[in-house]
Amino acid sequence: MKKVYKLILMSFVAMGALFQSCETTELELIDNPNALTTGDPTFLLNSIQGAYRSSMTIANDRSSELTRIDYMFGRNYFANYGAATMNGLWGNLYSGVIPDIAALEAAETEENDLSHLRGMAKVMQAHMLMHLVDFIGDVVPLAEAGDPTNFPEPNPTTDAGASAYADALDLLDQAVNLLNVGAPTTLAEDFYYGDPLTGEGSDASKWIKLANTLRMRAALTTGDLSTFSSIANGGNIIASEADDLQFNFGTAQTPTDLRHQDYASDYTPSGANIYQSNWLMTLMNENNDPRIRYYFYRQNECTPGASCNPAGNGETLQCSLQTTPVHLQGTPSGDIWCFTENGYWGRLHGNDEGTPPDNFTRTAVGVYPAAGLFDDDAFGSSPRNLTLGAGGAGAGIEPIMLASYVDFMRAEVALTQGNAGSAADFMEDGLEKSMAKVQPFAQLDGSADLSFEPSATDVANYIAGIKADFLAASGDDQWNILAEQYFTTLFGGGADAHNFYRRTGYPTTVSLNIDPAPGNYIRTFLFPSSEVSANPNFSQRTNNDDAVFWNTQPLPSQN
Repeated sequence: MKKVYKLILMSFVAMGALFQSCETTELELIDNPNALTTGDPTFLLNSIQGAYRSSMTIANDRSSELTRIDYMFGRNYFANYGAATMNGLWGNLYSGVIPDIAALEAAETEENDLSHLRGMAKVMQAHMLMHLVDFIGDVVPLAEAGDPTNFPEPNPTTDAGASAYADALDLLDQAVNLLNVGAPTTLAEDFYYGDPLTGEGSDASKWIKLANTLRMRAALTTGDLSTFSSIANGGNIIASEADDLQFNFGTAQTPTDLRHQDYASDYTPSGANIYQSNWLMTLMNENNDPRIRYYFYRQNECTPGASCNPAGNGETLQCSLQTTPVHLQGTPSGDIWCFTENGYWGRLHGNDEGTPPDNFTRTAVGVYPAAGLFDDDAFGSSPRNLTLGAGGAGAGIEPIMLASYVDFMRAEVALTQGNAGSAADFMEDGLEKSMAKVQPFAQLDGSADLSFEPSATDVANYIAGIKADFLAASGDDQWNILAEQYFTTLFGGGADAHNFYRRTGYPTTVSLNIDPAPGNYIRTFLFPSSEVSANPNFSQRTNNDDAVFWNTQPLPSQN
């Protein structure tokens, strides 16, 4: 029966990934028609885990687009991200997780201890709440959203982000207490720390490490570096790949598509449908980053306009015949605004041109994390093309909180405190863990020529070179190196890049927008249209300039 539950849940997860950005369902905090009413703890936990994964995907995608880890379509920030952008993130928490947790608590009896399940759920709820504050700012107080008896009115008030962060930390305390006293039950089907195929074998210690890591994240975000260091030095945090928080995809296409969403978009009979970021591909290509063949799969050996084809091609890449925009001329962005070298074919930040016939020439997602093809210089030639089932058939991961990310968080704190040596060591640790995470994915691609994999010496030399450059630099240059490596490591799971960029202003090396006047970089997204339309206590913003309570720095230099 548990496998049936998981199949049902995975169906909802897949649909959520597909439709999350255009969610328009009106949010009702009190009466949720979609809430599970069976009271079955397994259904409830599965629903919570599905909502959590959907929210983490939204956070990963929107943050990565803004920070050039991924490509952003559309020239103007305010126009790009309308009032429906955050409906999914909002609805997953208020319409999904909060009522499901209440139902889970109501289902507990003396004979049926659900402490472990409730602890898992509260960790996920806390993480979702922090992301919601980071993206939106003011939210609905948890007390009002989760207590219809004492707060029966359908129009709850707004809650300042600082108070909501405090609520999230309280949830983490509750979660750890529950996880410490409640043993896993046969009901605990854990999609994150259980067996990748069955979900069984949930480990309370890993959820506690995640809770502590999220406390670290909150301390870093709010500038409480003393608390951050205290938690980090305590050691009970995500510190190795065995503790990585990720969602594992499958290969099935029917009756429900369980593949990584990016794989499903790019590995189609009509070719790739996603554009990759010219900034990130160029950064990795010029640095000779060993991860580049895992992240990206080139379908073409030469991009029109590049040194291999300076004449360009107006049919597949119209801009290769055009003059560089005036505001980009003489800048690093001017060199990559249209094309990149060595066949890496993507788009610059903000490009809103129509789609030419380049589905079989643009660069596709690779074997990490989407489980596509490893780049072995086949350049899309048969059988190394984007056929259904190619490479790892989509059995990739959604990275959420990895040990490598934690090392970069610690590097940021060390550099903030003026300890460049410790920052370099933490960055080195993060890069080593990132390489160790990424490289085994090549094994998913059974037809790949793995002689193209970087050697252990290549990897070691790369990391040593980055560390040496960092230690030889100072000021902005040090911060840029750290930030560039952090953003590269976040590929596929970049939810925290948006916070880092607003918190530090780095890297200043990210590409300019293709439009000379894209509007200010987004401090906060618009309030969800689902809530604004239903709740008169929310007045819609007229711009994206409202700062989250912790965001005290000026806007980043690159819009």
